[in-house]
Amino acid sequence: MRIVLLAFAFGAAWLQMQASLPRHPGLVLILLLPVCLGALLLLRRRHLAVKAVAALACGLALGFYWAAWLAQLALAPQLALADEGRDITIIGTVASLPYRFQQGVRFNFAVESAGGDVVPPLIALSWYAGFRDEVTNEVGDVQPGERWQLTVRLQRPHGNANPHGFDYEVWLLEQGVRATGYVRPAPRVDTPNLRLDSFAPGFGNVVQASRAALRARILRSLRGKEYAGVIVALVVGDQRAIPQSDWQVFNRTGVSHLISISGLHITMIAGMFALGAGALWRRSFFTDRQLPLFLPAQKVAALAGALAALLYVLLAGFGVPAQRTLYMLIVVALALCLGRITSITHVLCLALGVVVLLDPWAVLWPGFWLSFGAVATILYATVGRMASHPEVDASRWQRARAAIALGAHTQYVVTVGLVPLTMLLFAQVSLVSPVANALAIPVISLLVTPLSLLGSVLPAPLCDWILLLAHFLVQVLAQVLDWLGARRFAVWTAPVPPAWSFCWAAVGTLWLLAPRGWPHRWAGMLSWIPLLTAMPSSPPPGQLWVTAFDVGQGMALLVETHRHRLLYDTGPAYGLDSDGASRVIVPYLRARGIGKLDGLIISHSDTDHAGGAISLLENVPVGWLSSSLPDGHPAVDFQRKLGQPYLRCVAGQRWSWEGVHFEMLHPLAEAHHDITLKPNARSCTVKITAGKHAILLAGDIEAAQEGELFVRARESLAADVLLAPHHGSGTSSTQAFLNAVHPSLAIFQVGHRNRYRHPKAEVYERYGTMGITRLRTDVEGAVMMKFGAEFGADKYRSTHRRYWQRH
Repeated sequence: MRIVLLAFAFGAAWLQMQASLPRHPGLVLILLLPVCLGALLLLRRRHLAVKAVAALACGLALGFYWAAWLAQLALAPQLALADEGRDITIIGTVASLPYRFQQGVRFNFAVESAGGDVVPPLIALSWYAGFRDEVTNEVGDVQPGERWQLTVRLQRPHGNANPHGFDYEVWLLEQGVRATGYVRPAPRVDTPNLRLDSFAPGFGNVVQASRAALRARILRSLRGKEYAGVIVALVVGDQRAIPQSDWQVFNRTGVSHLISISGLHITMIAGMFALGAGALWRRSFFTDRQLPLFLPAQKVAALAGALAALLYVLLAGFGVPAQRTLYMLIVVALALCLGRITSITHVLCLALGVVVLLDPWAVLWPGFWLSFGAVATILYATVGRMASHPEVDASRWQRARAAIALGAHTQYVVTVGLVPLTMLLFAQVSLVSPVANALAIPVISLLVTPLSLLGSVLPAPLCDWILLLAHFLVQVLAQVLDWLGARRFAVWTAPVPPAWSFCWAAVGTLWLLAPRGWPHRWAGMLSWIPLLTAMPSSPPPGQLWVTAFDVGQGMALLVETHRHRLLYDTGPAYGLDSDGASRVIVPYLRARGIGKLDGLIISHSDTDHAGGAISLLENVPVGWLSSSLPDGHPAVDFQRKLGQPYLRCVAGQRWSWEGVHFEMLHPLAEAHHDITLKPNARSCTVKITAGKHAILLAGDIEAAQEGELFVRARESLAADVLLAPHHGSGTSSTQAFLNAVHPSLAIFQVGHRNRYRHPKAEVYERYGTMGITRLRTDVEGAVMMKFGAEFGADKYRSTHRRYWQRH
């Protein structure tokens, strides 16, 4: 059974790597079920190896086609292409916790009717306070469970596609969301945006409304408090109010798993309810009814613990770690109630199977592998070889010492056992994690979480006092964690390991955690050497790599030579706490093991080019910054504050790195002092030449600057690749300029369905008429180019095609 369950999970994971779904998965699954069941029954008396192979094959096939069938069902509700960007009036209910931010609110919406239009049953909406045309759009006070009539504009799910980036499209698919959009001002008087019912009955609505009530109560009690978002996350699992700066500290110290409703917290709460229910049942609730004679107290305790865990997991939003713990507790409770003794490995495998059965996309997220990996590591390193428990008559000191030793050994096992997996998933491992967790686990799990739960349900003023105490404990802990995370040695980083390096380190880790008496256990740590000491890949001398990121409506390109790296632009600002650098560039650099940039060029001050500058400078050391930014710009001030060189980009600047030549073609020095020029007119324009091939990065220059370059530097414009000026707007890419550059490939860095309608149709057609290959990042994802003896370009959506991606 365990082999079947493990193979089932890996079969579902295999499906998630496919570029397309198999045909008729439901029919194949119906045929597979009796075949696999018959094969397992017929071969159950065969040799162990034969049974294992049969179980493996059956589990893989069933997992693959089960996941394919669910995927087919999930993809079926789809918005028609003709309905994208069109005003549609819909009626439905608010189906999630609304997230309020400065510009408005975001929430999921369960559609009940759409006036004859075909709209997916669950959509994700944003309701903004206004639009660029200055039309007011007062944001409604939406609450979970309310029924609303709204006018919306929708589009099919679409997200940025970059190496080592977050896949927004599959995340939406897992949530059941098949369209995204925003609320529009009602076009007609008879279809206003209004609340129809204050509450629509339904189990899901009750759960979400309960979560919202608890969140509101916590935020009222902790109004203005720095770590109120952490308390909310511990009670209802909503982590969106925790700022990125706090997540950086939690990640660097390895305690981010505690800042949620984790398995440890669920087990603790279930244990408390189980102990309480068992004690009351044994005493028959202090009556003379002799309740244990009707049902043993042990079974009552197990059922009470499982029920408490279920309620807590519902509050958590049903995350993977919470699911795993819940299913394990339910299996144990059922085993006790039915009088069946089962091993812990059976419990773990059954929980794994149930998680994948209900949510086959769970295998795509780090939390799934870390959650089950941690439990599996503990079982491997402890079950059957832990020291015996203290004697019944042992002193309190002996019991306490045994508990501390057990906790220390468990922390050691988890820390060491998850090193290969952590490096594979995050390209870093926290060296201060053992100390940080030794402090954070008892504070968060034994003090803060119970106080937060208690404070969220008690009447005022008790709730205020208790929540303030919980917040104070978090505040003190955060100061300690901030100090630990600020140490230079806090985190070890290296590139994401290849498969062979990860497997070798995993085998070595198993050797390291083997039972006492195993020969040379310490040698297992030597397997980590390739994992931890790997260096970032780089082109050979004289060659060039360029990665044009998919950052939406903005620009960001990484330029790599043999020993140097340069970033051209930093992507757009998406919001107050999110930008192209924090979402795309920094995760990519971390996964590649790139710890610093030798140079940064910010072409000009528009937010779609400089929006991620501060995030980048805060997270990645930069040797020098060159730009056309005005004095007083935050990025310029930040660079100078760090004591790093800053210079303005000026035509004529040249430098070479390992045989690759860089030349600044624009702007002229006097342009920086001409206040009549727009920022676009001062865009830093760079030509990079590697051997016989070149790329021209033109920023947002417009027709006037193109004409100036044509006159002043016509001979220097020729290049194989052109980064389309101003994203292919109608004010750039003149025929004369394109004739001078004469590229074979043009890159358009644009956002999906961007409001500027870039690239303009006539400009895009102009490139096509000239026979220039056109690649759009909103269609192709990130574009990876290599300049050597030959030139080649890879498109991320083509090389990493997945069945859920928009076709």
